[in-house]
Amino acid sequence: MQGLCCLDAQGPPAAAPMHEFIDDSREGDETLAVAHPLLDEAFADRPACDELLVRHARHWELGRLAMVDRNILRLAVHEMRCGRAPVKVLITEAIRLAREFSTADSPRFVNGVLDAVAREISSSRDAGDAGDTSLAGRQEEEEDGGEKSGDRGA
Repeated sequence: MQGLCCLDAQGPPAAAPMHEFIDDSREGDETLAVAHPLLDEAFADRPACDELLVRHARHWELGRLAMVDRNILRLAVHEMRCGRAPVKVLITEAIRLAREFSTADSPRFVNGVLDAVAREISSSRDAGDAGDTSLAGRQEEEEDGGEKSGDRGA
């Protein structure tokens, strides 16, 4: 989350120092192996995540959200779109980050927005929409040679 906040404020030129920051942390090799690509992937996925957030953070312009809240939401939405972890775990972790690093009102706000985003992603996956909002759906499509698995032979 700290890396995303830095990239949010300073842009892509801050990526190298953020990776150095990750390397300098006291985290184990397994954590570092996940942290580096997660930072890059989440930052690259920002436009799609922001699209979902704008729809569900009603009455809030994304740019007017506190930077910490915005990046907690982006990170959680990115991970939801990847589909590598249970949604409940992702929302719980995002709430924990909001409690630790943001304002007293942030956990409730983060919970509400992420719950709505999770419902949209789940509905999209269940429907098998061509407009799939998940990375998992796009990755599956790429593996199938550009076709959704249900579209073969059409």
